[in-house]
Amino acid sequence: MKMRTLKIIRYVAWGGVAVFGTLALALALGWWQVDGPGRPVVVRQEPTTAIGGPFTLTTHRREVITERSFLGRPFLVFFGFTHCPDVCPTTLVEITTLLQAVGRDADRIQVLFVSVDPQRDTPELLSQYLQSFDARILAASGSKEQIDAMVAAYRATYRFVPTSGDGYTVDHTASMFMMDSQGRFIGTIDFHEHREMALAKIRRLATR
Repeated sequence: MKMRTLKIIRYVAWGGVAVFGTLALALALGWWQVDGPGRPVVVRQEPTTAIGGPFTLTTHRREVITERSFLGRPFLVFFGFTHCPDVCPTTLVEITTLLQAVGRDADRIQVLFVSVDPQRDTPELLSQYLQSFDARILAASGSKEQIDAMVAAYRATYRFVPTSGDGYTVDHTASMFMMDSQGRFIGTIDFHEHREMALAKIRRLATR
């Protein structure tokens, strides 16, 4: 009777060991697949927003340009208007000094000043306005539809603001957009950015 009882106890014990072993194996397999080396590799893609794209404008020389006009050459895009009291002339003076500081390497870079105020900024006025800045700066504008399309493509903004009388000013994005020689966005130079940082960006852009 005792022998039979011992056998039953032994069978129950081995059964418990088997159940426990199976459970432990399942838990280990689950860890290996979920948290361990066997977990699937998930590649996280950072959200990106495309900046830049097709555009058609007319320069201060009355030449029609598109985004393809700059292929093979890095360029800077800056939106503004000639009646701007501070941001535009200050930025254009700064880019003039930066281009001069970079020297001959800056010859590879095209700077494009896009007027968002075509009603006042005729090719003649744009040409006269540019005489105060580096000769490598190109000015351009177009119809409202053309300007709106380019502003949207560059994720920029502008807004007409009435002033006294029948006058108006324009609030607009103050950053310069850096584009490589393939027309791809690589960064910005912000208004009043530290000179040494801006100069380093211009030098890097000249090699893109």
